[in-house]
Amino acid sequence: MKRALISVYDKTNVVEFAKELVNKGFEIISTSGTAKLLTQNGIEIKTIEEITKSPEILNGRVKTLHPIVFAGLLADKENKLHIEQMNKFNMEFIDLLVVNLYPFAETIRKEDCTMDEAIEQIDIGGVSLIRAAAKNYKSVSVIIKPQQYKKYLSKLAENTVDTDFNLCLASKAFNYISDYDNEIANYFSRLHKEHSGLFSIPYSSSAELRYGENPHQKGTLLNTNETGFDEIFDKIHGKDLSYINILDIDASYNLINEFDEPACAIIKHTNPSGVACDKNIKDAYIKALACDNVSRFGGIIIVNREMDLETAQEIDKIKTDIVLAPSYNADAMEFLLKKKNRVLIKYNKSLDIRYKHEHDINVKELKSVTGGLLIQDSDDIVVDEKNLKVVTDKKPTENEIRDLIFAMKVCKHTKSNSVVYAKNLQTVGIGGGQPSRIDSSRLAVEKARRFGMDLEGCSVASDAFFPFADGVIEAANAGARSVIQPGGSMRDEEVIKAANENGMCMIFSGLRHFKH
Repeated sequence: MKRALISVYDKTNVVEFAKELVNKGFEIISTSGTAKLLTQNGIEIKTIEEITKSPEILNGRVKTLHPIVFAGLLADKENKLHIEQMNKFNMEFIDLLVVNLYPFAETIRKEDCTMDEAIEQIDIGGVSLIRAAAKNYKSVSVIIKPQQYKKYLSKLAENTVDTDFNLCLASKAFNYISDYDNEIANYFSRLHKEHSGLFSIPYSSSAELRYGENPHQKGTLLNTNETGFDEIFDKIHGKDLSYINILDIDASYNLINEFDEPACAIIKHTNPSGVACDKNIKDAYIKALACDNVSRFGGIIIVNREMDLETAQEIDKIKTDIVLAPSYNADAMEFLLKKKNRVLIKYNKSLDIRYKHEHDINVKELKSVTGGLLIQDSDDIVVDEKNLKVVTDKKPTENEIRDLIFAMKVCKHTKSNSVVYAKNLQTVGIGGGQPSRIDSSRLAVEKARRFGMDLEGCSVASDAFFPFADGVIEAANAGARSVIQPGGSMRDEEVIKAANENGMCMIFSGLRHFKH
């Protein structure tokens, strides 16, 4: 007689599955809640206590952790010594293990989850059972999801539950418990808020992309187990996303979340070509577009308010590959759906781990390098007006402070070296990705003039300190009257002197925002 040990948290279809096993001649061994459910549905079982002659103890923390159970799972049916010892100690082989685990990940995602509640959802016995059965795949089949029931029964009917099939099940089982342990490790790491010697990466649900950054490169998207990309960004229309699309979506989303007021950002190759805030998203879009009405062709547009028809009609005037908004009203949706290939995405900030938990979450950024992986905290720090230090004779006005903070938020999301010129919560010139800071400043000024932007009285932000006075002089000559930078250069005094001589006010933020 074959034996199946069934102990599941997710009881979907387990009754029907157990009945089919009994019909196929299986004896069912089960534990507590699962045993009760099966018995109530007329299925004859043996409880784990009957097998082990030991009671369940410690509020259920110990029930399957017993030599008789693990001998049944670990005994190799082709090993003579194992067979002799199983017979000697009157132990029985277990042919099938059906186990899924306590919902640790789901529990910790609840807003009011306490540490004690999380601890109680760390499965011990289930993980141990799965590991044992998967190790002994030549003798035991291991099922960890209700979705596997149908396939197993089909193979059983065909008499093809063989080593190859069991190896496939074992592989999925090891991945299952690996993901489970990763969730636990990352939860504890986030609470401790320090880098540990080991770092687990809980990604799953891979989606093959058309290609990578270029057609000759393969590309794949992996979703995090916490809340995946596909959940935060709901694609409601348009062609499949490419590798580059996903990078641009991520860049646009991280930038737009800097602003509380109605805002629009236009992104191309992860860099902003224009950003603006205004009383509504239509006006914000028009202002963002004015900064550079060429680069946005085929780019990404993101807003932080519901998409309305008037804004949609403005966007439609120039080719746009992707539009992102937290929601779309019916008229805007109907209008935007007319373009077959244009991608429409509804993003849900509340699902993002950085925003959905009230308690502090220490989010990491990863970047692969040759022979390794770089890990750092994400640059989520917000410029606080209270921490700004005025270092010039001239003090900034309230409007200048507002524009300086706005410009620095954009600068933070522009590839280094970056210098951003802004006026009235609108970028008027963006220079980024240059090896020298003065070149970034000159690029911003050149583009501003090319697109007819008014630089007189504007504000300037730099992602890192000005190493020389030339960058400040360049800004002053262009018409800028206020500057924000981290400070910290050996030549700070020289730079401050240049600002004073040109009638500018300068603020040190104390925060560098390199972006590579």
